[in-house]
Amino acid sequence: MLELRNLVKKYGNFTAVDHLHLTIPDGSIFGFVGPNGAGKTTTMRMMAGLLRATDGNIFLGDVDMTKNPRLLRSKIGYMPDFFGVYDNLKVTEYMDFYAGTYEIPYSERKAIIDNLLEIVDLSHKKDAYVDSLSRGMKQRLCLARSLVHDPDLLILDEPASGLDPRARVEMKEILKQLQVMGKTVVISSHILPELAEMCTEVGIINAGKVATQGTVREIMRQLTQKRIIHVKFMADAQQVTTILQQMPTVKEIEEQTTDVQFVFDGTEEQLADILKQLVMANIPVLSFQEKEGNLEEIFMQVTGGETI
Repeated sequence: MLELRNLVKKYGNFTAVDHLHLTIPDGSIFGFVGPNGAGKTTTMRMMAGLLRATDGNIFLGDVDMTKNPRLLRSKIGYMPDFFGVYDNLKVTEYMDFYAGTYEIPYSERKAIIDNLLEIVDLSHKKDAYVDSLSRGMKQRLCLARSLVHDPDLLILDEPASGLDPRARVEMKEILKQLQVMGKTVVISSHILPELAEMCTEVGIINAGKVATQGTVREIMRQLTQKRIIHVKFMADAQQVTTILQQMPTVKEIEEQTTDVQFVFDGTEEQLADILKQLVMANIPVLSFQEKEGNLEEIFMQVTGGETI
């Protein structure tokens, strides 16, 4: 588990990160988002050991990494939003160079490089020059580079930036594979719907502090303090509304032509009973589910409508 405790980063009189607290569970894909200038990239660079915190601590497990930045860098793989590639190198030469910077023995490098290129689907390009790769391939190569020392935690700053839809899908599948392998991934992105789809948790930073953290559903409940149930059906909406009005746990019914949504205040058993009553009334229910909202709505509400 990565834990940031009371983390502060100041540049002169300006406070970029202000006593920030954040907990990232092991094995999670954690989405980290915030408006421009909120301190997101600064925080990620401190996580990666590239910036020294003004105050506070970064714990990886039980170890305070702020006291040992070299150990921190050995445990973390970092992929910045803007990265350099050496165009006059072949893919395998590029990977070998970075393996050398982590003092990986030469005898072990080929097996490690071959395995990583297979994970990011670049085995067929191992003898190609880096400058011949597409942008999506270069992104995947940089991801492989960040994995060369087998880190426990990956920090990826805008890894899908500038990619076409197909390349973004490929990147998303690779991240899911890394999670299966036991890696913890922290990822920032301005493409909020995709981030919500792939992440197990999200954290939203605003003005240098974490404004909220949790699953999209948990955060939505915190913000609205309500459970909103959406029902889609093939029947007369008034018939459905009449049944719902008889339920003491149902409030604020909103009726449309082929669907109804309502605020629910009760137990899971009572929610199941509502569905049972609709079915017993021969209502053809097409879907019956809690409305989760979306990350864009949450982001706008938490940050006061600031741009990402």
